[in-house]
Amino acid sequence: MAIYIFLVLIIFILGYIFYGKFLEKTLQIKFDEEVPSKKFYDGIDFIPTNKFVLLGHHFSSIAGAGPIVGPILAGVSFGWLPALLWIVLGTIFIGSAHDFYSLVISLRHQGWSVAQVADKYINKKTYKIFLLFIWLALVYVIAVFTDLASETFKSEPSVAQISIFYIILAILFGILFYRIKFSLFFSTIFCLILIIIGISFSIKNNFLVFDKTTWIWILLIYSFLASILPVWLLLQPRDYLSSYLLYFILILGLLGLIFGKNEITYPYFVSFNSKSIGPVIPFMFITIACGAISGFHSLISSGTTSKQLDNIKNAKFISYGGVILEGIVAVISLSTVMILSKNLQISSPQQIYALGISKFASVVGINPEFGKIVGYLAISAFILTTLDTATRISRYLFQEITKKVESSIIIRIIATLISLVLPVILLNFKLHDLNGNIVACWKIVWPLFGITNQLLAGLVFLVIYVWVRRKNYKNFLVIFLPMIFMLTMTLLALGYTLYVKIFQFGKIDVITISASVLFLLSLFVIFESSATFRSKKN
Repeated sequence: MAIYIFLVLIIFILGYIFYGKFLEKTLQIKFDEEVPSKKFYDGIDFIPTNKFVLLGHHFSSIAGAGPIVGPILAGVSFGWLPALLWIVLGTIFIGSAHDFYSLVISLRHQGWSVAQVADKYINKKTYKIFLLFIWLALVYVIAVFTDLASETFKSEPSVAQISIFYIILAILFGILFYRIKFSLFFSTIFCLILIIIGISFSIKNNFLVFDKTTWIWILLIYSFLASILPVWLLLQPRDYLSSYLLYFILILGLLGLIFGKNEITYPYFVSFNSKSIGPVIPFMFITIACGAISGFHSLISSGTTSKQLDNIKNAKFISYGGVILEGIVAVISLSTVMILSKNLQISSPQQIYALGISKFASVVGINPEFGKIVGYLAISAFILTTLDTATRISRYLFQEITKKVESSIIIRIIATLISLVLPVILLNFKLHDLNGNIVACWKIVWPLFGITNQLLAGLVFLVIYVWVRRKNYKNFLVIFLPMIFMLTMTLLALGYTLYVKIFQFGKIDVITISASVLFLLSLFVIFESSATFRSKKN
């Protein structure tokens, strides 16, 4: 295991240094370029931010539960080797270009979303369809991650308590750093000490014990507040403080893999076809989204990060660096599968991850039970940072759709409430598997979430490709080839899903209808983008 993890880290570092520099050259980055955070500073959304604080926000937001749940599901279903190859190669050559270009294109267009870029370089119809597509993708993100977090909070009250404590400390950090003007070092150390005290107390004392439904409503209320409050008060500091927990998990996982003398006990290959997921091609590239490439990343890059970046010279550090960190998270998650017995009965990916982290913790002398709690806490931290950011971006999108771009408190409240309507419906709707059994929301929605997420990545590549060709940038193949690959894999997965549900099982439900709508929307965007080039040539 030690040799394996060293090789992966070296490959990631080389990719960041050399391929990252190559991407900077393709975009002709000039370090004196004006950035939206300074040009449009408003103290709410546009705020120049220290690059380390912003990396914490960006990394925490893009990661979510994706690089944990996805690699574990794929590793269990197909074997660890196919999953590992996709994580490493996808991160270095596809996810990096997607995230870096999404950030730069937004920086060069006043902090616009990718949909607004489509409006300028393709047409108004594509812009509106793209907004709708992204909004649907965010609905699935909010619904799936709220469901996952509520299950964890119900079963592990101490994790819920620490997560709530994190939110309170985030507000304290924002006030200390941005209003009282304490140094970043002092504000960080002070809040981290309080977090350690809070973790120690919560492990020994469980008092926030609620059922799953109650936690769902608490999480939705939190998401609502994170969307309407100024970014410096809750969203950004919570993500920043959470990033230290995530960095700790990264270090703990790496130390456990390097010094733990763990043996690889799980098969490197299991099957070409999983009964629960589908065939390895295309579903390997759908199940593992975050940790290789994720369309959701473009919404973070062009939604919140571009409005906070203080200098374009930090674009590679934030975007490429963030996707590399997420790739490492995915590798560690996959490693928790590799060291488990194939015959071990595990109920959920969260449980596999927590058990794996507990093993890694014991290597460095940490109590395994404490390590398991920290593992669950890391998953929850990832989830919450994605929930709050996804809700805020949904609010941005609704404001774009209704042309209410000013950020008055009334508009922020209305836009956020409307953006949470569909997640509330999904989370309170009884969903059934193909055998008619009622199952958790995330288990049904996850495949569709994965397809939507990856299809969004392919369509974002399409918009970027149009922009690159219009601007006559060289080396456009770094966008064109990933675009073709992602569109092909996701459309195959979507078509397969519709075929199985409709023709094999005859099921017409909310998931089937949603998949059909996504399929038609994506074909429309592809057709309109192609028409743009045809009209240009004519």
